Amino acid sequence: MKNDILLVTLNSSYPHSSFGLRYLMANLQELQNRAEILEFTIQKDPRDIAEAILRLQPKIIGLGVYIWNAQESLELVSLLKRISPETVVVLGGPEVSHESETNPICQVADFTIKGEADFLFYEFCKNYLEHGTLPAQKFVNNILPEIKDIKLPYHLYTDEDILNRVIYVEVSRGCPYRCEYCLSSLDKAVRNFDLNEFLASMQTLLDRGARQFKFIDRTFNLSPTVCTTILQFFLERIHLGLFLHFEMVPDRLPNEIRDLIKKFPPGALQFEIGIQTWNPEVARLVSRRNDLVKVKENFKFLASETGVHTHADLIVGLPGEDLQSFAKGFDTLAELRPNEIQVGILKRLKGAPIARHDKEWEMVYSNHPPFQILRNKNLDFATLQQMNRFAKYWDLYANSGIFKKFVGFLREKAAAREDQSFFWEFFTFNEFLTARYSQSYGISQTSLFESAFVYLTESLGWNKEDAKNLIMEDYVATGKTDFPKFLKEEQAKRKQPEETAEKSSIPKRQQRHLAGKAETVS
Repeated sequence: MKNDILLVTLNSSYPHSSFGLRYLMANLQELQNRAEILEFTIQKDPRDIAEAILRLQPKIIGLGVYIWNAQESLELVSLLKRISPETVVVLGGPEVSHESETNPICQVADFTIKGEADFLFYEFCKNYLEHGTLPAQKFVNNILPEIKDIKLPYHLYTDEDILNRVIYVEVSRGCPYRCEYCLSSLDKAVRNFDLNEFLASMQTLLDRGARQFKFIDRTFNLSPTVCTTILQFFLERIHLGLFLHFEMVPDRLPNEIRDLIKKFPPGALQFEIGIQTWNPEVARLVSRRNDLVKVKENFKFLASETGVHTHADLIVGLPGEDLQSFAKGFDTLAELRPNEIQVGILKRLKGAPIARHDKEWEMVYSNHPPFQILRNKNLDFATLQQMNRFAKYWDLYANSGIFKKFVGFLREKAAAREDQSFFWEFFTFNEFLTARYSQSYGISQTSLFESAFVYLTESLGWNKEDAKNLIMEDYVATGKTDFPKFLKEEQAKRKQPEETAEKSSIPKRQQRHLAGKAETVS
């Protein structure tokens, strides 16, 4: 009985937890005692996953399919249906909710529930387990559930989840904006959960030891009233040592929100701020609305008057944007000093309206997940390959916070250029790394340090002593004691950073960016 229903997904890595499966479980009503959640990672062999699932002899397998696990999920479903064809496999998730009829995994599985399945999955399981009936159609179309009737899933986070995994939460669903590269553009409105019930659940999580919360709301600050209520709730409990992640509308930061976030200690808040493009014409093409004057004002406020860790997004490959335009936008954003700039490559999400530009802008995407852009009218394949590497190396060197002195030097060098472009300065370093490595993945941190040293000495003509001094500052800050050969001569000259016994809920990556900022924020 316990394993009649298995709720299964493949997470991108162990620290991630499946929010969607917990919602399905929370809303199974009397069937909960016949269901179990099984989470795997995409690194695990699909045959081993199939073995673990079928060992439990489920009658129904509900599989959550996302862009990051689509290929592995297809392999898994193919195995399950070949080995145990009598087991009913039901798909759900954003990757199968649109263009389902042509999606290979939907052809292999028995049924697909499109859209929010909080109630539909329960109805499916109840009809099959109690009455032996299945839907007449392979694809079950969704009617949006009344959001305040949905049972919240937070009690389903285990003690292990709270200790070791990301705790996802949401106070709303939907997005009022129509950005064409995003599936949220298909939403008709923003729907809010009952705020008091939500905050009661947050208190329970806090009482159980949760200290990091990642809000997945697309527009957390859309309603100043809701936003300030939640911020005030956590501010009153900030002494517990909390880390809170929010996705923010870039140009919407009224005074009541500003006044609150100034009260949080440095590093306690992380704002993910989607810029995507700084080119007004490109933004218009993809229906992206930003008041760029207000965006600049908000970034300057966040950098100068708060301890908020800012993570800003840009997208390479949008229709109408060439490399020069992207570079200009990158430089504009870099001048505003976000802690991280996430350089993303455009993905063709199933159902996203951006498909309407395919012909005019000659948009060509990969046929395989994550369906990245391969070329378009403005960017050829070779340029997009360069930008794939740029994105990876920027993340390793700049976003990681490990190479602060080295990246700071590149920024200073950029300021001395005729075009004063930080983008093109790092692009030059990117070309050096491309020649040095056969691929941009699986590179050790020690090798990255050595590459920076070689770049300074061989490409820029620095003397080795000066290069060692600069690289050593970054290396010592990591706390490592196993100095590589090219730095060993400096080892005795450097004092190791003192270790602190105090434990922080702020992730290490954010702590690295925080170093030195606390003194500048009053």
